[in-house]
Amino acid sequence: QVQVVQSGGGMAQPGNSLTLTCAASGCSASGCAMGWFRRVPGKRREWVAGVSWNTGRTFYDISVKGRFTISRDNTKNAMSLHMDNLSIDDTAVYFCAATPRSACGDCMGPWEFEVWGQGTQVTVSA
Repeated sequence: QVQVVQSGGGMAQPGNSLTLTCAASGCSASGCAMGWFRRVPGKRREWVAGVSWNTGRTFYDISVKGRFTISRDNTKNAMSLHMDNLSIDDTAVYFCAATPRSACGDCMGPWEFEVWGQGTQVTVSA
């Protein structure tokens, strides 16, 4: 059974950086495709980024492309989301998600992931 544990986050000033980490367990040798989502109170959950584990291809929402980067540790089926040049609009609870499948289409839809992390707060404030 696939499980995920996420860590990281916290507070940062605009323009600074933070890193989130998510480790999946119970994946096959091909690995688990993974993604990041976020939710602001009162708003719908939105997709942030994803990685199709079989190819290593990464996908990013337009709002974070060029600022956020996924790196992965193949030996641990873990990924990190490096968030640079943070803005106040990035404030949200961030969720890691995973699927037992090693591939995801464009890794954008929450329906592609069956397993979800507990969420971690990221607050960007001056």
